[in-house]
Amino acid sequence: MSGGGRCNFTNYIVEPDNYISQNPHFCISALKRYTQWDFIAMVERHGISYEERKHSQLFCLNSAKDILDMLLAECAEAGVVVKTHCDNLHFDLLDGGTKSLAFERQAEKETVVCHSLVVATGALSIPTLGGSDYGYALAERLGIPLVPRRAGLVPFMFSDSTKAICERLSGLALDVAVSCNGRSFRENMLFTHRGISGPSMLQISNYWYPGNDIDIDLLPELNAVEWLQELKRREGKSLLRTQLSRLLSKSLVAELQNLWWPEHAEKALAEFSDTTLENIGLKLGCWRLKPSATEGYRTAEVTLGGIDTQAVSSKTFEAKAVPGLYFVGEVLDVSGHLGGFNFQWAWSSGFCAGSYV
Repeated sequence: MSGGGRCNFTNYIVEPDNYISQNPHFCISALKRYTQWDFIAMVERHGISYEERKHSQLFCLNSAKDILDMLLAECAEAGVVVKTHCDNLHFDLLDGGTKSLAFERQAEKETVVCHSLVVATGALSIPTLGGSDYGYALAERLGIPLVPRRAGLVPFMFSDSTKAICERLSGLALDVAVSCNGRSFRENMLFTHRGISGPSMLQISNYWYPGNDIDIDLLPELNAVEWLQELKRREGKSLLRTQLSRLLSKSLVAELQNLWWPEHAEKALAEFSDTTLENIGLKLGCWRLKPSATEGYRTAEVTLGGIDTQAVSSKTFEAKAVPGLYFVGEVLDVSGHLGGFNFQWAWSSGFCAGSYV
């Protein structure tokens, strides 16, 4: 499902600041040891066509299946045996540090005994794709600490009057800058029947907590207050909605008019007081909304939190308390921004663990 079926497999620019963790330094070593350039080299070696889109994001030109086929081919070359549809997994530590993984597959019981076990079970996001809490439950049973989990890269919902506005504007997208808790993103916003989504909202959701406001700049290219004051001087006979509709959709302007200047709807700009125009300009530059919640794990693209990285080696990804047990990818308390960063974390962390098992 990544990248609308085109797989946003990495990014040309990968920095530690693209990741969220209670231990922000943990990801640095892995990202340096297996970089985006290493993965790109493998993509090119397999002859996969790709393209760069905005914000340095890389996508397959044809299909995400190209990346899947590449990974399966690499597995086949290494002699990997893939077993799917395994249920009722049960993990045990055996004498001598070996590990036992028992499971049911096609109604048959199987057991694998190994010295090294890598847990790459993903997280709680989008359970219809196979995400689960198995990795967390295993860690908890072994006394490995967890950081509280919550949905990330997820749309917002509203329970106040904003919900009705979103319903009426459903399907409308526009370029905005959004801020919350000291972080800002400039991307598209999309109104939906439930609330607001789009890349900007998914990004800022990683920094939002229940009860927080989000601030949306509807005119990120302008100083809205100065622009309105200039319009009053130059276009004093025109209506505010007429001028604003040159920059924003008429349907959105109609909603904003009902919110912010209904009593002045038919007044010429010259009749607006400077204070009134300033207040409207400030709201255009900072439309403050209070989401009631996010859509949760059902549509979240990542799970924030996870296995505490303080309990895992940043070099080998081995659990410090259980030698031979490794955790990689999203099951750890490392989550990336939108833009190929979560895939790169999967590649980098997996490579590092694979170098030591």
